[in-house]
Amino acid sequence: MRSSLLSAVFAVCLIAPAAAQTQGGYAPAYPPNRPAPPPPSAPPPAYSDTNGGRPGNVVGTGMSLPRGTRASNIDQDNTRSLIAPNLPSPTVGPDASPAQLLRAAQNSLSAGRTGETQQALEMAQTRLLDRSVAQGQTLAQSRNPAVAQISQALRALAAGDRAQTMQLIQAAIPEAQAMAR
Repeated sequence: MRSSLLSAVFAVCLIAPAAAQTQGGYAPAYPPNRPAPPPPSAPPPAYSDTNGGRPGNVVGTGMSLPRGTRASNIDQDNTRSLIAPNLPSPTVGPDASPAQLLRAAQNSLSAGRTGETQQALEMAQTRLLDRSVAQGQTLAQSRNPAVAQISQALRALAAGDRAQTMQLIQAAIPEAQAMAR
């Protein structure tokens, strides 16, 4: 039984390529209505239904649509789209500390740039969440007060309460600086 099954599989492997041949050679690997993928050395396409990209998204560049300048998609009350906009980055370097990002959030909030404020707050919070934990404790929530204050600042920003947002950012800066020591 086993040998006859192996023989049948072997025969299919030999016959299938021959059956796929057309008059001019082998049948195309892709249907005629679908273009073949670019060679591996070519840059990724801006949009493809196979790579999950969407129009306006140049894969690998960090530039995607939609772009936004206002804080949004923080909570249900200020979500205007199912796709969160690409917010402007704060004016600090890529290796900025959480305290530097919080100061950038202060400056952008003072200037009325709420999208940049949101981005700076989220980046600061992410940096503060980078930590070592014991094995098996990876799901334990952070007890860092600065992380909690940034969460509250983001909720205040979502509610449009700039004064409260500013107070919470100012309270988080010393906590973030203490964590850096």
